[in-house]
Amino acid sequence: MLEITLICVGRMKEKFYIDAAAEYIKRLGAYCRISVKEVPEATRSRSTAGETAAALQREGGAITAAIPHSAGVIAMCIEGRQMSSDEFAGVIEDFAGRGISKLCFIIGGSDGLHQSVKDMAALRMSMSPMTFPHHLARVMLLEQIYRAFTISNGGKYHK
Repeated sequence: MLEITLICVGRMKEKFYIDAAAEYIKRLGAYCRISVKEVPEATRSRSTAGETAAALQREGGAITAAIPHSAGVIAMCIEGRQMSSDEFAGVIEDFAGRGISKLCFIIGGSDGLHQSVKDMAALRMSMSPMTFPHHLARVMLLEQIYRAFTISNGGKYHK
């Protein structure tokens, strides 16, 4: 069974996001082993470019340490590839078909991801050219992973 890990910067606080994420995690249990690892958002004393760069580097180190060994890494970033739900299902199938049994999706914080994290990714993916709160992006990604599994398994959810 495929193992999927979501590494997310920041902790969700809003109940509606927590409930929505929990629902998709529950549904995904029929298709894969899924876990979510939250790494803390790095604190900044000021909002300068230097402080932001240093914070992204600290977050990048925490993200890198949390990636499961031998996982295929997919970084969620605005400059990534956009695709349909059917194409996304094909991407997951392709990883599995190449013998990759672990996938790791990474969602950055409000300032995105450090370049080193993007560079280690086998795929950079974007949901849209629009900007979303990163907690909403987590729920959206979980939903799309669930949708991908239902597409691959011929389920009716995607109809």
